[in-house]
Amino acid sequence: MKQIVQNLKTGKMDIVDVPVPAVKKGYLLVRNHFSVISVGTEESKVRVAKKGYLGKAREKPAQVRMVLDSLKTDGFKTTYRKVMNKLDAWAPLGYSCAGVVIETGKGCHEFRDGDKVACGGSDLANHAEVVSVPENLAVRVPEGVDLADAAFCTVASIALQGIRQADLRLGESCAVIGLGLLGQLTIQMLRASGVKTAGIDLVKGRVHTALESGADLAFVRGCGFEERAILDMSGGYGVDAVIITAATSSLDPIEFSGRLCRKKGKVIITGNVPTGFQREVYYQKELSLKMATSYGPGRYEPNYEEKGLDYPIGYVRWTEKRNMKAFIQLILDRKLNLNLLTSHRFPFDKGLDAYKMILGGIESYLGILIEYDRKRQVTATTCDEKRCERVSAEKSIPEISFIGAGSFAQNSLLPFLKDYQKITVATSQGHSAGNAARKWRFPRATCNAEEAINDHSNTLFIATRHDLHADYVMKALGKGKNVFVEKPLCLDRQELAEIQNRYRNAPSKPVLMVGYNRRFAPHIQRIREHLHTQGPIAVNYRINAGFIPGGHWIQDLETGGGRIIGEVCHFLDLLLFLTGSEPKTLCVTGMTAPQNLWDTLNINLSFKNGSIANISYFANGSEMLSKERLEIFSSGTTFVLDDFKCLTMYTRRGKRRWRSARNKGYKNEVNAFLQAVQEGSASPIAFEQIVCSSRISFDVCNSLSSHQTLFYE
Repeated sequence: MKQIVQNLKTGKMDIVDVPVPAVKKGYLLVRNHFSVISVGTEESKVRVAKKGYLGKAREKPAQVRMVLDSLKTDGFKTTYRKVMNKLDAWAPLGYSCAGVVIETGKGCHEFRDGDKVACGGSDLANHAEVVSVPENLAVRVPEGVDLADAAFCTVASIALQGIRQADLRLGESCAVIGLGLLGQLTIQMLRASGVKTAGIDLVKGRVHTALESGADLAFVRGCGFEERAILDMSGGYGVDAVIITAATSSLDPIEFSGRLCRKKGKVIITGNVPTGFQREVYYQKELSLKMATSYGPGRYEPNYEEKGLDYPIGYVRWTEKRNMKAFIQLILDRKLNLNLLTSHRFPFDKGLDAYKMILGGIESYLGILIEYDRKRQVTATTCDEKRCERVSAEKSIPEISFIGAGSFAQNSLLPFLKDYQKITVATSQGHSAGNAARKWRFPRATCNAEEAINDHSNTLFIATRHDLHADYVMKALGKGKNVFVEKPLCLDRQELAEIQNRYRNAPSKPVLMVGYNRRFAPHIQRIREHLHTQGPIAVNYRINAGFIPGGHWIQDLETGGGRIIGEVCHFLDLLLFLTGSEPKTLCVTGMTAPQNLWDTLNINLSFKNGSIANISYFANGSEMLSKERLEIFSSGTTFVLDDFKCLTMYTRRGKRRWRSARNKGYKNEVNAFLQAVQEGSASPIAFEQIVCSSRISFDVCNSLSSHQTLFYE
C-alpha cells in the first residue's frame, strides 16, 4: 500500500510503498476513503522536520537534554547512533480519517467487515490507503452521513472536548480565539448548543467564515473595538468562557482571554499557546484555566485505547469515543455545515501538493481532504524478489529475518547485522516496517510476523513487546530456525514449559539465545577471567533503575510482564554467569508498591558452590546517580564496576583500573550468537541457564507475594 511520510532528518516528504499494518487483537483494518489534514498540528510537525539540527534543537529542548544526558553516560558514538536512528526515520502524518472495515482482529466485537467507520489516533489513523486502529478509536458511520464529512471526526472531537471543559449551558456566552478549522468547528458546535459566540482571528477571511458558521460576532484581532463589542454582547459582564484554538508563541491569546471573561469565568486551551500570563486579571476575577486533552477521557490511556476497556458512562459521560459518536450524530441531524469548512480536496497521489500549499502560505485554506482511489489494488507486503533469493542452502550461513524493529533494536542489535544476508523485517506498523527495510537493507517488509517465521531464512531475531516472545520462539523452533530473542524469554511458567518441550523436539538442534548482553560486556569478561580459578564469591549489585510510570507497557503484567520478569532477569543471569553455580536459596523483600508494580526491592541469593549475592533494584533514586554498580569480593580480591565504564580491581598489592566508553556487550552477544550459528556449535548461553534465569525471575515474584524464603533442591 502507499502512505504519506516525512523523513525526520531531512524533512523530505514522500508517498512511499509500505506494508499493510497488522490487525492486532481488538483492532480493525480500514480501507481509507478520506483523511483530513489537521493543518495546525501537521504544519508545525512538517516545519520542525524541515529545520536543521539547531532549529530542531530549539523546538525540542527536552529532547536536547536527553541527548546531553546520553552523552554523559553512553559517550559520543553511541549517542550519535541513537540520535541518527531516531531522526533518519519515516514519520507518519495525519490522525483523522474515514473508510470501510476490511478486517477485524480477534476480540473486536463491535464492527464487521464492510462497516463504514470514522477513525482517530496519532500514528494510527494516518494518511495511508489502509490503517489499523483500536476499537475505541473508531465509530460507525450510519447511512445519511458522507464519509468525507465523517473524516473530520477526530479534529471535531478535539473541538468538542474543549466545549466539554468549558461546561457551558444554554444561553451562556463564549469567545473563540483562533478561527482555523478547530475554531470553526467549535463555533458551529457552540451554535448547535444554543451558546452565544464571538470569534477572533488575525485573518479576515476566517472571520467572515466564522459569521457564516453561526458566530454572533466575529472580529479581526487588533481592529480596536473587539473587546468592547464582546463585553456588550455579554451584558457588560464578560463571557462565561473563552476557548483558545489558536497556535502561536504570542501571549496575547491568554492575556486577552482574561480580559474577555466574567468573574469566575473559564479559559480553555485546546490549541498550542504559552500560558505565562500576568497574574493580576486572572487573580482579580478568580478565573479558571483548563486544558482540554485532545479528543477526551481515554486519550493516552493504554487500557482504554489499546485494550478496549471502556469507562462506565455513569462515571465518565463523555469519553473520546463518545465525543466522536456525538459529532457523527450532529452531522446526521444536519446541525453542522462541513461543506463550508472544506476548502480543498486533493487526490491521494497529489497529497504532497496539499503540504506545499500549506507551507507556501499563499492560498487561504481551512479543511483539507485527501481522497483515496478505492479501486486501486494494495499489496500487503513490499518485496524485492531478487534480493530475497537464497544465497546458500548451507545452514551455517546466517540468513536473517527480524521481528520488531523499534528504537532498542535499531540501536543495539541491527547495527551489528550489516554484513549478513537479510530476508524479512516485520513490525506492526507499515511505515516502521518500510523504514526498517530501507535503513537496514531488508528486501522484504511486512506487518505479518508469520511471514518472517515462515520464510526461507534460517535465523530469526525477535525484539517485540514481551508478551509475543514465547509464541514467536516456539513457532520459529518448530521451523528449525536459530532464534535470538530479546529478554525475557517468556512471561510465565507454562510458556517456559512449552518452550522447553518445543526446543527438545525441534527438527534439528537450533541455536537458541536470549539477549542477556551483560555477560558479554568486555569488563565482565575480564572479571570472569580473574575469577576462573578462585572459589566462592560475594556479590553486591546495585541498580538505580529509574522510575517508569504505571501506564507504560513494561509495567503492564499482560504485555510487559512487569519490571522483575522484564528486566531483573538480566541481573539474575549475570549472577549465574559470575558464580558459575545454580541457586540454593532465594529471599526477596520489596517496598510497598501500588497495583503490584514491584520495582524497588532487594534480592538475596545463595548458591550451591557457596557464593552469595545481593541485588538492590531501586526505582526511587536520583537520575544523577549512575545506573549500575557491581561489587565482587573473592579470596582477597575485589572488583568494582561502575556503569560498565570503569572497572577497578583491588588486590593485596594495590589496584588496577580499566576505563572505556560504556559497553554493555550488545555487539559481542550478537557476534557470539552468529558465530555459533556459523560453526554449528551450542548456544553461547547454555539452554539450562536460560531456563534457570527465567525460573528465578518467576520465583522472585513468588517470594515477594508470599514473603517466604525459597529453597532449591
